[in-house]
Amino acid sequence: MTTGVAIIVLLLIAVLAANLPWTSERIAFVWPAPSRGKPEWVRLLEWLILFFVVGLVGAGMEYRTQGQLQIQGWEFWVIALSLFATFALPGFVYRHDLRRRLMKRQRR
Repeated sequence: MTTGVAIIVLLLIAVLAANLPWTSERIAFVWPAPSRGKPEWVRLLEWLILFFVVGLVGAGMEYRTQGQLQIQGWEFWVIALSLFATFALPGFVYRHDLRRRLMKRQRR
């Protein structure tokens, strides 16, 4: 796998993982949510766990393509977290705004 392909694959994985907590109603994507729905703190916890999983996937891809891991400072992780939050915006908007509007339109 070349470096360019690895970057594209990692970005696609990151976008998918960032949006999963807001599109899934299952806790940890396995157990059904309570009757009131999945609480927001669970969604945020899943999102944070997926951030670290994507980081591990990225480290694995870096090691596979480069043969070593570069040491990253705190600045890298703050920017990565901000980018992951930006990737999560479509799922967040769907969950908190668009879904309600679509449900109202279906009731009419």
